[in-house]
Amino acid sequence: MEATGRMTAEQPLKAMVPWKERISYGLSDTACNLAFQVISTYLMFFYTDVYGISAAAVGTLFLVARVIDAFDGPIIGIFIDRTNTRWGKSRPFFLWFAIPFGLMCVLTFTTPGFGDAGKIAWAYVTYILVGILYSCVNLPITSILPSLTNNPKERTVLGTVRQFGGTLGQIIVTVFTLPIVAALGKGNDQKGFFLTILIFSIIAVVLLLNTFFNTKERIENVQKVVRVKDSVKAMKRNWPWIIMILMNFIYWMAMTMKNQTTVYFFKYNLGREDLVPMIMALAFGSLLTLLMTPAVAGKLGKRNTMVGGLILAIIGQVIMGVGAHSLSVPIIIVGVVINAFGTGFISGLLSVMLADTVDYGEWKSGVRAQGLLTSASSFGAKFGMGIGGAMTAGILAAGGYQANKTQTAAALQSIEFNFIWIPIIGFVIAGIALFFYKADKLEKMYLVELAERNKKLTNQQ
Repeated sequence: MEATGRMTAEQPLKAMVPWKERISYGLSDTACNLAFQVISTYLMFFYTDVYGISAAAVGTLFLVARVIDAFDGPIIGIFIDRTNTRWGKSRPFFLWFAIPFGLMCVLTFTTPGFGDAGKIAWAYVTYILVGILYSCVNLPITSILPSLTNNPKERTVLGTVRQFGGTLGQIIVTVFTLPIVAALGKGNDQKGFFLTILIFSIIAVVLLLNTFFNTKERIENVQKVVRVKDSVKAMKRNWPWIIMILMNFIYWMAMTMKNQTTVYFFKYNLGREDLVPMIMALAFGSLLTLLMTPAVAGKLGKRNTMVGGLILAIIGQVIMGVGAHSLSVPIIIVGVVINAFGTGFISGLLSVMLADTVDYGEWKSGVRAQGLLTSASSFGAKFGMGIGGAMTAGILAAGGYQANKTQTAAALQSIEFNFIWIPIIGFVIAGIALFFYKADKLEKMYLVELAERNKKLTNQQ
């Protein structure tokens, strides 16, 4: 152990993380979801039914903004690789960008009294900027993981704690947002959404600063500053990384389309908007499988555990489809619960398996580009959310959706297609992609070789 308390990569599989730090790490994702989940779940509804922007205009906005914004991930990843401070590479980003992120979340739900063109312009500026700042605080959550520990089992635990925290934040948002909006707005939804996001954003800033103060980067990169051209080498022949980019894209596209149309489905297809908080609360089921993830992954392997999660998610969606056609709320509830169990396994392993690709890339190329490689989580997720949001709005517009009016049969079908069937298609494609993921079988071997190689490099310095 060095005098600074940081552990170098030649000490394999010994960097354990205390529970205080594990919880602080997990709360970083709670913070991100408390603020950004309001945007990903309710912003389309806010734009169309509260702020008065057409579904077609929102679709174009989501596509353009997310495509532009998706490319900030690799840029921020490069900045992380080139950062070298006494706090490490990833930790400083929580300190630098927590407050700007919280402020921009509030501005996104601020509703200046502009005309139609002004409203759209305001939406473009705030939506793009909040996405960039989200990357600045969310991407380091993934990029710091390889530096917290080099123990695969410990990473799985940390990934599970992180996703537990993230899911907790997501559930708080999805269950309590509309009731809080109603209570604070007292009939004025614009005021209600503004005060709600203000509360969530303040809490998010505090939790992100807590993560900065209570985490430690133990695994030191042999290369203090990684050059861009060297970072690119870590992508070559890194097939697990490519597959995880695809996984992030597909998963978040499918989940965005489903989450964004939950309110529409229960409001218009079932006429039971009052059920939305309760349905959202059933996502608690994913917490059960999150707690099981380390043990299940230890026995079945991470890839096989995620495939099992996809199968459960598909079964749940099919059951929801049966309930949608029969207009049976109990059947839909059963499907929602089963789907939540499946997505718990998936979300619990996405960041862990992406962190594993950093080691794999270093083994293949000799370059540890944790910032650039883990930026795939931001690129894939945000590009997926952008495409998903655009597809959702486009399908609603094509079906003739009109806000706050009785919907036509075509409009109701477009809502159901977004909510039920698109996620099934996405999960099937993701499952096929995972069958080509082979890193699990090679993990023990390349970690040992990597540790021996880094030990030699350290001794030469």
